[in-house]
Amino acid sequence: MSPWPVGAGVVAFPDGRTIRGRGLRRSVGDGPIAEFGVYLLGHQPEPMPWRSVWIEWPDFRCPRDRPKAMATLAEAFERAAVERVEVACGGGRGRTGTALAAMAVLSGVAPADAVGWVRERYHPRAVETPWQRRWVKQLPPRQHSA
Repeated sequence: MSPWPVGAGVVAFPDGRTIRGRGLRRSVGDGPIAEFGVYLLGHQPEPMPWRSVWIEWPDFRCPRDRPKAMATLAEAFERAAVERVEVACGGGRGRTGTALAAMAVLSGVAPADAVGWVRERYHPRAVETPWQRRWVKQLPPRQHSA
C-alpha cells in the first residue's frame, strides 16, 4: 500500500493515519484509487471497483443505525493504518465531515473538539447540521490503554 498523497480531501489524523473524504458527485480524478471505501447515503450506492461498505445515512441526518455505523467507521479507521480508505457522501461535507469527526474521536481528539478539528483540516463547512454536531459531541472519548 502507498499512502494517500497530501492534497484536497485527505485528512491526516493525530495517530498518522490518512483518510480521503470526498463527494460522490465529483470524479475521483487522477492518482491512486481507494482500497476500501465507506459510502454514507440514504440508498445503496453503485458498486465500486474496490472493496466498500454502505452506511444507510440520509442527507442532512445521522446514520439510521448509529452503533452499526460506528462499528463500520472503526473498522475503516483500523484499515487506514495499512490501506487507502475513503469516506464519501453525495456532496462530501455533511455526512462525510461527520464521519471524519467520528474517526477523529477514534484517533484521540476529544468529542467536544472533533467538529472544529475536522473543519480546520477537511472543509470549513463540514458537519452541516446541529444534530450531526450533537451526535459527534456525544461519542465516548477514546480510552487509552495503560
